Amino acid sequence: MTEAEIQIRAENARSTSSAAQTAPTDGASGRPDRLSSADSAPKAPPAATAPTVEDPLPEDRYLNRELSWLDFNARVLALAADTSLPLLERAKFLAIFASNLDEFYMVRVAGLKRRHEMGLSVRSADGLSPKEQLRRIGERTQQIAARHAHVFLDSVRPALADEGIVIVTWSELDEDERNRLSTYFHEQVFPVLTPLAVDPAHPFPFVSGLSLNLAITVKHPENGGQHFARIKVPDNVDRFVELSGRDGNSTVTRFLPMEELIAAFLPVLFPGMEIVEHHAFRITRNADFEVEEDRDEDLLQALERELARRRFGSPVRLEVSDDMTEGMLELLLRELEVDTNDVIEVPGLLDLSALWQIYNLDRPALKDRPFVPATPPAFGERETPKSIFATLRDGDVLVHHPYDSFSTTVQRFIEQAAADPNVLAIKQTLYRTSGDSPIVNSLIDAAEAGKQVVALVEIKARFDEQANIKWARTLEQAGVHVVYGLVGLKTHCKTALVVRREGSTIRRYCHIGTGNYNSKTARLYEDIGLLTAAPDIGADLTDLFNSLTGYSRKESYRNLLVAPYGVRKGIIERIEREIAATLDGGEGRIRLKANALVDEQVIDALYRASQAGVRVEVVVRGICALRPQAPGFSENIVVRSILGRFLEHSRIIHFSAIDEFWIGSADMMHRNLDRRVEVMAQVKDRRLKAQLHDIFESAMDPATRCWELGMDGKWTASPQHGETVRDHQMSLMESRRHP
Repeated sequence: MTEAEIQIRAENARSTSSAAQTAPTDGASGRPDRLSSADSAPKAPPAATAPTVEDPLPEDRYLNRELSWLDFNARVLALAADTSLPLLERAKFLAIFASNLDEFYMVRVAGLKRRHEMGLSVRSADGLSPKEQLRRIGERTQQIAARHAHVFLDSVRPALADEGIVIVTWSELDEDERNRLSTYFHEQVFPVLTPLAVDPAHPFPFVSGLSLNLAITVKHPENGGQHFARIKVPDNVDRFVELSGRDGNSTVTRFLPMEELIAAFLPVLFPGMEIVEHHAFRITRNADFEVEEDRDEDLLQALERELARRRFGSPVRLEVSDDMTEGMLELLLRELEVDTNDVIEVPGLLDLSALWQIYNLDRPALKDRPFVPATPPAFGERETPKSIFATLRDGDVLVHHPYDSFSTTVQRFIEQAAADPNVLAIKQTLYRTSGDSPIVNSLIDAAEAGKQVVALVEIKARFDEQANIKWARTLEQAGVHVVYGLVGLKTHCKTALVVRREGSTIRRYCHIGTGNYNSKTARLYEDIGLLTAAPDIGADLTDLFNSLTGYSRKESYRNLLVAPYGVRKGIIERIEREIAATLDGGEGRIRLKANALVDEQVIDALYRASQAGVRVEVVVRGICALRPQAPGFSENIVVRSILGRFLEHSRIIHFSAIDEFWIGSADMMHRNLDRRVEVMAQVKDRRLKAQLHDIFESAMDPATRCWELGMDGKWTASPQHGETVRDHQMSLMESRRHP
């Protein structure tokens, strides 16, 4: 939708009401400073100075999405630097930062490079060309990568040593330790290493993406000739070799990085040669690909072919140790065909995602206190257990993971459906699931019991393609009807439909969620799920599954918004209704919680709402292209980000004046709204709406620890030092913690 269309829609919304054509004049202008209740919401500015929804929006109203993502990862890094957190949790955040950055380069940077190399000069919403974005990304990445390394070297690593977890170098080992490691190297490591020389008879070897390598220069002792060789550090052994010992009265666990061990035995690998230098390096390759779904072939086979090509993608980043010589670096740049702007120099260890190994140590005192999710009262244990179906006949239930148990709610819902002889059919979408999935096992049990089971497995879920292909084949072998969705669209919605015979009638039970059917990530990701027996939602999901499995082209639903046709349109229509209600004298308020806010049409609609005096509160975990707090178009918008122990993942929208709450799978991004099947469901039950209201109230509490986005695009930690601080996630945990 164009800006002009949004203006027309806003005008139409106002013309249908009896509102005056100017904004209210009895309020005060200024920033809504972290207000947490509608009663304290700011009124619109006086009419003499108030912007209206007809005012043009400035060209610089968007922030760059790629740089915003890097800012998000910098907030993850801030958690690693936070000395108030348990030490191994800080190490975990260092590992998460590293993995996040890998994926960012493999997908986002790779896409920008492809557009630049093809001469596509399509600019981003903030006006930058692909080349300009790549330059700024490189500069920003070098800054935060250096910060990442120094948080480890100067803070986390010394703190680990103080706790008896010591990451050492070869030079720090005593003779006994070296002897033990010599035995380990010759028996366990040496047989799997393959030194690869480079000379006229040996071309430069292929270096796989994300592998850790040693670049080595050796010299012939007689003729002085120098030669390059490469050794891949094996990825099927632990990165850190453990050496346990006693240090005084305390137990100390010492770890030697595998690349250090290999480097110490280079003379064994190159006997008769002099080792001149060796340095670690790591290449990141383009992993962004598309399957041509219009070909006359099996989608599964096409995807497997593209997956095989992924490992041969073009390089998009070269990480090198900061002590690498200029000559060695020039050789790698030339042979790997990497641009100098794509080089990241790293002090200390490369690939800190390996710190997961350290995090997995059995040191509970250095981790977050264990948390046991609660079973919601509606599903609580009774002397005579009540089935989930009987519970849902009494009313809808809203579950909030990980605070509410996934296994005793959603997982139990599918398990009971599989075992119940009165259940006739189960239909479910699967986007990402766990390696040993109780949900998938239940679907298999149901099919083997003679029930009609349909599983829509999204085999194009990025980086989970192989796992989903495996599940698809396993389900098919068990008799499950497996479909792969619609051509050209990813099926990202989280929906399950159970059809049950009850006497002479058929009743449908439904689950619509914001998170995947994954029992493992459900303990780490914050998500919302609606369990209901409402007939209108059951009818909607029936229509949806018919669209996904057949040739139905249904675009409108009773109680759902479904992308790619209805989510953006439905959200913007409701924003416009909120504008109309505000201009009619009401107190409009929009609250939005999402992983990302990028879609320009939705953002512009929120700007128009702000201009009309609607108060807008956004809680976004990652990317935000909206520029808040800017005079004239976004002064009524506040944006904050909450990061913590759990990954904030739910998508919730509240339109206060029209009193509607929506939850679902869609982020406010082009790919979600245009290229995916997404589902947003309205939550109508007053009890459940109160639960969602409380989530927003906690997130927007002035004392909640968060980051706030300014009009300059910078994120600032809040509250300020010395102010009262509360933890949003901890508060939710305490409300459900078992005694």
